[in-house]
Amino acid sequence: MSIIRLIHIRLDPSETENAVGVWKTECAPLMIQQKGCMSEKLLRCKDAPEFISYSEWESEAAIEAYRNSQAHQEIVRHARAHCCAIRRRQMRVRS
Repeated sequence: MSIIRLIHIRLDPSETENAVGVWKTECAPLMIQQKGCMSEKLLRCKDAPEFISYSEWESEAAIEAYRNSQAHQEIVRHARAHCCAIRRRQMRVRS
């Protein structure tokens, strides 16, 4: 059973386009290369400078290994440069 990791991100409106570019060129490629990461998407709110980072992982152990990795530290560094607020959630996929 896979784990869905959701991160709600609220941006300063003036940072939106720059942050999306950094996500696509820097963050997403790092995340998808991590062992156990099955997919990654950045969902954008239609009418607010808010996003959800949606990633699917093989297990909680894979998420924990990622969270302790240099790749995660690099993504956090990029996120903190652009974000006003970040909230994390993990959910199990039930069939």
